Amino acid sequence: MAHGPTYRVKFRRRREGKTDYYRRRRLLLSRLPRLVVRKTNTKVIVQVVTAHVVGDMTVASAVSTELANYGWEAGTANLPAAYLTGLLAGLRAKAKGITTAVLDIGLNPPIRGSKVYAALKGALDAELEIPHDPEILPSEERITGQHIVEAFKYFGENPGHGHQFSKLGKKKTALTSLPKKFETVKKAILAIPKTELKKPKKKAPATKKATPKKKARPKKEKAVEKAPRAVPRKPKPKKLISRSKKGGKRKK
Repeated sequence: MAHGPTYRVKFRRRREGKTDYYRRRRLLLSRLPRLVVRKTNTKVIVQVVTAHVVGDMTVASAVSTELANYGWEAGTANLPAAYLTGLLAGLRAKAKGITTAVLDIGLNPPIRGSKVYAALKGALDAELEIPHDPEILPSEERITGQHIVEAFKYFGENPGHGHQFSKLGKKKTALTSLPKKFETVKKAILAIPKTELKKPKKKAPATKKATPKKKARPKKEKAVEKAPRAVPRKPKPKKLISRSKKGGKRKK
């Protein structure tokens, strides 16, 4: 690590590799709301964020785990789920008066046809105006999940080539009809009334942890009253005896 009076410590999120502040600055100079797309191993998160001096404010958001409320039964981290999540977030932002935005992919690599651009495609279909190159968007077959069905059939016929679908269990029958399920869920999302889209998301009720009951303390026994302590008697003062000059004693 460098030392010296001119060395400047970088921001914490830059040191942790979470934020590219050069890219963030260019996005903020556009003065437009940001369509923030983030993905994890289990879900996709899409938010419409506006920047203020006090900090970023989230206007609308959607998580791929919400798709189960509209009939989605497949995985929540694949490409069709990313499209539906972007569509839901775009409709919520549109209902709250957001018409234009700029894409913010964070530290995700800009790969053509990836989940990030599938979420962008969903927001575009929600009638949000976002600058983009049409060549980066995934094809309609991939958006509907047709590539997942073909991969499932391939590995089913050639089990020795991989174990991608070995843990599906009961979801195997639903996987073959994934494109049809995609269309039904998309129609259900587009049919959401505008009044419901404007409502803020309900927070999950906080689960109270069961606190262990306190053990009852044993009652203290009353102290036995002790007898008062005897006060010692003061000694009597001695009589003063004065001696005469002749050596005799004279009592006072």
